[in-house]
Amino acid sequence: MRLALVFGVVGRILRPFALAFLPPFLLALRDGLFDPDWAFLLDGEEIKEAVKFAVTGVSTYVAGTLLVAGHDDDARVFRRSEALAVAAATWGLLGVFAAIPYLFAGLSPVDAIFEAISGLTTTGATILGPDMWEQSRAFFLWRAMTQWFGGLGVIALFVVVLPRLGIAGRQIFFAESSSAPGEAVSPSVRRSAAKLWIFYVGLTLLMVALLWWTMDGVTLTSGKSAGIYEATIHSLTTLSAGGFSNDPNSIMGMKDSAAAEWVFIAFMFLAGASYPLMWIAVTRNPLALLRDGEFRLYTLVALSSVTVLAFALAGDIPGVEHIRNAAFQTTSLISSAGFASDDFNKWDPGLKALLVVVMILGGCAGSAAGGAKEVRFLLVFKFIRREFSRVLHPRAVIPIRHGGERVDASVMRAIFLLVLLYLLGYVVVAIPVAVFGADPATSTHIDLETSASAAVACLSNVGPAFGPAGPMGTYQDFHVLSKLWLTFAMLIGRLEIVTVLALFQWEVLKDIRWSAAAPRRSRLR
Repeated sequence: MRLALVFGVVGRILRPFALAFLPPFLLALRDGLFDPDWAFLLDGEEIKEAVKFAVTGVSTYVAGTLLVAGHDDDARVFRRSEALAVAAATWGLLGVFAAIPYLFAGLSPVDAIFEAISGLTTTGATILGPDMWEQSRAFFLWRAMTQWFGGLGVIALFVVVLPRLGIAGRQIFFAESSSAPGEAVSPSVRRSAAKLWIFYVGLTLLMVALLWWTMDGVTLTSGKSAGIYEATIHSLTTLSAGGFSNDPNSIMGMKDSAAAEWVFIAFMFLAGASYPLMWIAVTRNPLALLRDGEFRLYTLVALSSVTVLAFALAGDIPGVEHIRNAAFQTTSLISSAGFASDDFNKWDPGLKALLVVVMILGGCAGSAAGGAKEVRFLLVFKFIRREFSRVLHPRAVIPIRHGGERVDASVMRAIFLLVLLYLLGYVVVAIPVAVFGADPATSTHIDLETSASAAVACLSNVGPAFGPAGPMGTYQDFHVLSKLWLTFAMLIGRLEIVTVLALFQWEVLKDIRWSAAAPRRSRLR
């Protein structure tokens, strides 16, 4: 694996990422020069905030330029390990530079990296304690933007930037998936990425408008009234299935927000659906979603969860409020958005178990949701059903089909491997968290329920768990080693485990060098 090539490609992605610091810089500058009514006001703290974002943006661009300086020109010949390394290194390095504003805000390096990776992986697990919610508007805008870029933005960036190096976008796009049917967009990934980018931006703007309208008169925990700023923050973190909020009590902190909650429910549900399929449904075939087996399963699981939760919360025939509450929590967790309009940490164990199942099943392939995706569980179920049929008919040839197409055995192997790794991963992540416990400087207790739910929440990129890490809680009091371990879990969960773990094979490690010609037999097509 040629590190010069890997870092050079990452550098070309890092340079345009520097522009992401421009909106929070401009917002901080505006807040430093003018009051809410645009009367001149020289606020030194906000000006300093603007300077910090400017410094971070320039530093990011310079770092990207330095990485490009060592770039190998022969970028058309890519080993598979190098493609995987580009995907993993990009997420990691973006996380490092995205963490700089958090360092300026006073977070420790470990906490800053945790918050940044949580944002870029659209996990939504937060480290912010009660003393951090008085940060500037620019701070929370940046926090929301990391999730928006993490949803589909980074994937689009991969596909838009990399072809300039002569790399077919498909070469890197596979590193975000495990070849499940429905994840490929079209033969031309570059054109598809541009369409998805436009669609993604369009949905975001639509949600901003609807939230701005429905949030009129809504009061936040701080006592302030919600406006265009809050609508923008929450739209960025909803379509990306992220879940960051500028309110410490998430959506529960917004009073009198029934209409806004229905907007959240609708767009969180969309965030967990396949963006390519939604694009097809909007532009060509309105029935594309309804004809897709995975989307029907996704809808069935969501409706079933809403029904069970609504009746359980009501204790009788549910009313509109119970249905809304159940629908909000269900769509939030199945899409891995991670918002909360109620503290489900206080719910009965049976209902919490149902929420964990919803977290694990997750959203659709091609969505912003984390986890193994429902299409893989659907295909595993079809495989098991076929094997039961073969018990009665051992000579029967029973192909597994999805979307009218036959699923190859190689695809099924990849799917089985990924599902198995996720299920084992929950255990592997949970055990060290339980062993490390809480930060010795705190009185917090990290029990097995908290550890297990945190493992599911981080590896599936959901965010909120149970116990201290519940929807109204934070990961702040976890042991520093647990924070590092969960940060790694968020990263490999976003890249679907295989992408990262494959890089630790001895075959890859022994072949690491700065620059060397890739043999023709290793050419990636």
